[in-house]
Amino acid sequence: MKEPFNQPPPTLGNQFDEDRVLQSYLKRLLPPEIYREVEPSLSEMGYLAGGELYQMQLADRLNEPALIQWDAWGNRIDHIEVSPLWKAAERLAAEKGVVAAAYERHYGRFSRPCQFALAYLFHPSTDVYTCPLAMTDGAARTLLRSGNQTLIERALPRLASRDPAKFWTSGQWMTESTGGSDVGASETLARQDERGVWRLYGRKWFTSATTSQMALTLARPEGNGPGGRGLALFYLETRDPQGRSQNIRVNRLKDKLGTRKVPTAEIMLEGTPAHLVMGANNGVANIVPMLQITRTWNSVTAASFMRRGLALARDYACKREAFGAPLARKPLHLDTLAALQAEMEGAFHLSFYLTELLGLDESGEIGAEEAELFRLLTSVVKLTTGRQAVAVASEVLESFGGAGYVEDTGLPLLLRDSQVLPIWEGTTNVLSLDVLRALHKREGFSALKNKVNRCVESARDPGLAETGRLAQSAISRAESWLKNARQAGEPVLEAGARRFALTLGRALTLALLAEHAQWSLDHERDGIARAAARRFARAGVDLIADMDLEDAAALAMEMRRDS
Repeated sequence: MKEPFNQPPPTLGNQFDEDRVLQSYLKRLLPPEIYREVEPSLSEMGYLAGGELYQMQLADRLNEPALIQWDAWGNRIDHIEVSPLWKAAERLAAEKGVVAAAYERHYGRFSRPCQFALAYLFHPSTDVYTCPLAMTDGAARTLLRSGNQTLIERALPRLASRDPAKFWTSGQWMTESTGGSDVGASETLARQDERGVWRLYGRKWFTSATTSQMALTLARPEGNGPGGRGLALFYLETRDPQGRSQNIRVNRLKDKLGTRKVPTAEIMLEGTPAHLVMGANNGVANIVPMLQITRTWNSVTAASFMRRGLALARDYACKREAFGAPLARKPLHLDTLAALQAEMEGAFHLSFYLTELLGLDESGEIGAEEAELFRLLTSVVKLTTGRQAVAVASEVLESFGGAGYVEDTGLPLLLRDSQVLPIWEGTTNVLSLDVLRALHKREGFSALKNKVNRCVESARDPGLAETGRLAQSAISRAESWLKNARQAGEPVLEAGARRFALTLGRALTLALLAEHAQWSLDHERDGIARAAARRFARAGVDLIADMDLEDAAALAMEMRRDS
């Protein structure tokens, strides 16, 4: 009897050595001596990501965090047991310097792009262990910016350590039932005890690094007024030197759509000792350095997820035969993958440009125009790449047919985990409003326009020049819309904020693609990057449109026009 056919699964090779986009970008950005120095560590991470870590991830699929609230003798311990892969990822992240590389600063302004290249390779094979790493990085930057030497000396050597036994991760405990993005509505209270120690009381509805050794959180000092200005930023350690919980009760672990390996918990602070980080007010303003980091991580990991899905889809297309030929020889399938690849390359260049600005900021080499861009783009890049990641992940699953819908292939994880990216650290709508605030009485738009123009001017190839003009046209349309919407009033401005922000993101993406494609033509004699730029342009860049607010209200809320 003939054996039934079994489809060979997709496999991965060295995820650095096989990544044309990452290698080409780093060769353009880095001085040759730095590229030669970082290449071995990136190749090693790529080998692990495509081999041992990926196989462990598949084998670890059903393991999820477990909350153990009591020990055998009735003591409340609230221990969270994480998956075996997460334990391995913690050790590896420390040893490979996935956070530390940014603070060792071996490569000056290039330290950040080099660090994020490591994170980009590390992320998709480690079940979103990048979540606590992002918050750890954000906490380290926030403490450094605070100037609080006591806390810096206490925490930074641990947050930026390469020693797994010494390495700490940090939580970022902001979200409460009263509001996610609206953190100014926080109900957590801070009160000083008789010894002058600050103690925190309240419920944090969503904490994504509950197993970390420390956290930064917001609370309202007793007597302070409402809103973000009345909050203060606090530092706390989750356990005392004996390993006992510092008056933190874990109510439950969250049952989430994706990122299920991340031990997200709802917790109660019941007199948790804490330290002011930088004053007893303006807490929301004081978390900006953290948000700049975590939104950058969000953007880079979006590109990383997209690249992982495409690596698997390309390998599968070579192995899967349908209607007499491999999918890799089917024009429609190739066209589909080409569109996804163009989106991925765009997200990559957009997110890594943000890491360049971060590196300039931290090295003290950032100019006034670049500083305006950095303020604007932390929101623009995050919202743009978050939307791209979900759309690409959905198409990637569809490219596998039924196998993309079956959990034990490991493929549905890509879509479920990608869905967090437009939500965490500000939804698309919230960040679109932040973009408008960033442009209010500031020069961010001029800085963005100048950057797009410089990218386009570098594109001498006729096809790239034509593509670049589409980016310039979209920016001009967005500029006109912003002027008119401001005159029309707040409702019109707010209603169009999402389309406006996405237009800025996609126009800059196209310009960056054109710039890199010209470099690739000049130095690599490679036309693939040019193909990516031209294909991205055809996917739509200018999303500006006039909308009827009454129609929107009627459609959204099913209200009659005359009601």
